Amino acid sequence: MRVKGLDVINAFKDRLSTYSEEQLRYNSAPGVWSMGQVYSHIVDVALEYLENIDQCAGSSVEQPLGKTEAGEELIKRGGFPSVKIKLPPGMEYSPNNEKSKAEHNRELDDLLSKMREWDIRIKSINPNYKIRHGGFGWLNAREWFDLIDMHTRHHLRQQQELEQAWKKIKLS
Repeated sequence: MRVKGLDVINAFKDRLSTYSEEQLRYNSAPGVWSMGQVYSHIVDVALEYLENIDQCAGSSVEQPLGKTEAGEELIKRGGFPSVKIKLPPGMEYSPNNEKSKAEHNRELDDLLSKMREWDIRIKSINPNYKIRHGGFGWLNAREWFDLIDMHTRHHLRQQQELEQAWKKIKLS
């Protein structure tokens, strides 16, 4: 059985094997993440979302509140809009740019394993047990899980842009 979200993470994992360490750490411009930072970000966010799923699973209180308008739109659309998202001042961060390809690979393997485990358990979690997302409102375990896929897919364009930047400067 296919697990939603694993395809895109596996695609990132497969592409990782084609990158050099230099490519992973290359910053094309100030304020632009390297490919390694994109990988770190994807894993960090997915792990945060899995923690929220764990909190939903451990809850015993039903949450009557729902998603924000943006959350409803995101779930309805099944993904983020095809625009660059800039976090508000104070919320931005710079992901790790020092990890090796092997470290990224291990982290992706660990993430995939955890996602497979949660995929089996998630249907038994009461959908009214929810954790609040700052922009999307109250999400249940299934919605948090689906958000991993949506968030990771959102970074595919960024991956392509970085690969194009490498070609322009002949970074191998």
